Amino acid sequence: MLFKNPSKIKKAPIKEGVPPGQFVTKKLPVLTYGRNLKIDINKWKLNVIGLVEQEIELDFEQFSNLEWTAVSAPFHCVTQWSRLENTWEGLLFTDLAKLVSPKPEAKFVMAHCYGDYSTNLPLEILMDGSSLLAHKHDGAPLSDDHGGPVRLVVPQRYGWKSAKWLRAIEFMAEDKPGFWEVRGYHNNGDFWKEERFWPELM
Repeated sequence: MLFKNPSKIKKAPIKEGVPPGQFVTKKLPVLTYGRNLKIDINKWKLNVIGLVEQEIELDFEQFSNLEWTAVSAPFHCVTQWSRLENTWEGLLFTDLAKLVSPKPEAKFVMAHCYGDYSTNLPLEILMDGSSLLAHKHDGAPLSDDHGGPVRLVVPQRYGWKSAKWLRAIEFMAEDKPGFWEVRGYHNNGDFWKEERFWPELM
């Protein structure tokens, strides 16, 4: 299989520093609800569905032959740790959008994952030029524990929005909560505002 090796690393256009309530670590802890999954890369599929002009399905060979980009971005977990230096490599969400052409009424996205996990995001956040469908972290393919073969990475939001074991992207007109959002996590998840949980729970 062909693995892209970008010569240029793109820096995520986000505010630098440590968000309030966070501590810095050089580790990348493994946090998952339930068991960690092992997805056979030869059976992995990504479906892009919903309010798009062209729905698509990609296997990993097709995915790996698309233009990849490397993005340098911090990762902030809602459990209060931050890893400030990371290089993620994969398909920019903006490039995925070019393949499927979202319809004008598409304003939100639901990421669906193996293991029945899901998380919701505004489309405008994913179109920031740094969000991506990542296969590599710091030069190495993502391990099973960290969501390989492909996970969503959203540098502008807490880590639970960077869904592991990605299997589908659904474009939607209206927002609806995902797995953690219906269980009390904040719908937006902006770490600079410490949007960890629904205000009613605070």
